[in-house]
Amino acid sequence: MILRPTKIEDISRVIDIINQAKTYFKNNDIDQWQDGYPNEETIEKDIENNEAYVLEEDGVILGTCMVTIQWILNCPYICVHRIAVDNEYKGKGLASTILDQVVAMYPDYHSVRMDTHHDNLSMQSFLTKYGFKYCGEITLKSGALRRAYEKRI
Repeated sequence: MILRPTKIEDISRVIDIINQAKTYFKNNDIDQWQDGYPNEETIEKDIENNEAYVLEEDGVILGTCMVTIQWILNCPYICVHRIAVDNEYKGKGLASTILDQVVAMYPDYHSVRMDTHHDNLSMQSFLTKYGFKYCGEITLKSGALRRAYEKRI
């Protein structure tokens, strides 16, 4: 399996995986990604910014994420957003594979940060198992609150 930059021709598959996640959230009463975001335009912008990635095996896209690099006080850190895995491959450790490969791409960075919706208990559980520490709440530009996590690397 390889985490590689997303190409324009991957967008329909990425949107399919994201829509699966949206359905999962809706079916589990998680008010995340229920307002049209993320959408095709979001992914196109991520591709333009070299921030979109897909996890691929044997030509099949199994998962997706968005990665940004941030700086605070001369200390760079990795932010990972919008991890989503195809329903057929959930429970196989692919979210861990994605994060392992993201971290490997940036060996000189000191930490990786993620945030998630308060009701997304499965992501919160994953982050804790992966070694992230809960850091508190953050407020998005939209005013929505998210639970913030960080892992030192």
